[in-house]
Amino acid sequence: MRSAFIRAITALAERDERVHLIVGDLGFGVVENFAQRFPKQFLNAGVAEQNMTGVAAGMALSGKIAFTYSIANFPILRCLEQIRNDVCYHRANVKIVAVGGGLAYGSLGSTHHATEDIAIMRALPRMVVVAPGDPMEAEAATEAIASHSGPCYLRLGRAGEASVHQEKIDFQLGKAIQVRDGKDFTLVSTGGLLETAVQLAEYFRHTGLRARVLSMHTVKPIDSDAILAAARETRAIFTLEEHSLIGGLGGAVAEVLAEAGTPGTVFKKFGLPSEFSSVIGTQEYIRAKYGLSVVALTAAIRSTLKNEPTFSVTTAG
Repeated sequence: MRSAFIRAITALAERDERVHLIVGDLGFGVVENFAQRFPKQFLNAGVAEQNMTGVAAGMALSGKIAFTYSIANFPILRCLEQIRNDVCYHRANVKIVAVGGGLAYGSLGSTHHATEDIAIMRALPRMVVVAPGDPMEAEAATEAIASHSGPCYLRLGRAGEASVHQEKIDFQLGKAIQVRDGKDFTLVSTGGLLETAVQLAEYFRHTGLRARVLSMHTVKPIDSDAILAAARETRAIFTLEEHSLIGGLGGAVAEVLAEAGTPGTVFKKFGLPSEFSSVIGTQEYIRAKYGLSVVALTAAIRSTLKNEPTFSVTTAG
């Protein structure tokens, strides 16, 4: 996703001199080409995220489209006051890009795990929150937030994510992408668990159950229509996110369902517990420890469906 973002912002900067990239003294395995091609549209603010955000807000209020860029929590939590008061309050055209959402920097420990970011960004007035599911969505999301007038948060994976979409997508902020259709239950994912959702749907297809898969790349504003359609047309909804179970995608979907008063819909959230991880290792290793592997999620969903008398679940061949 990181490379897809750089491709997209480079193309944007080439045709629009208002596009500026401000980094917090990192990313130099990725951003050199941009810096060399557009030296007047690039700034290294140093390890000073509050200053980086304040500079971006000032540039935005002077007519620029300012992208800030850093890893995991650094462009968010270190400078939350500046994001709230300088960017959101003034509706500044700042796009905050965090690379390594969730557990992507798993081996570096909790300080580098971005697991509360969606909840925090969702709570900020005027902030659009986007977590693309694969590189194609990441590239489209970069273009979409650049066109949007106002604050945006773009949560990316790190590198090496699989391309889930094989054909051109219709990417619109606030509108989910239906990756697979199904009438039995719905898997709603955000961020890097989209590939996992598709793998789960493929497994259950062999058991005779058709799962709808929604890529909810925009968590704020959430696509209420897609959620309520899933509640009407399928019998269960499961949310998948590499984020705390508090305040993220699952919470947003639950709010929609509760406020609409949807009767008879089975609903369950899958994500991370609200705790600092004591587990260190690769992203895949920590996902498995917290029940977010394909194997663990398959068992949990099967168990939930077996308790519902309207479902008949067999073992995939």
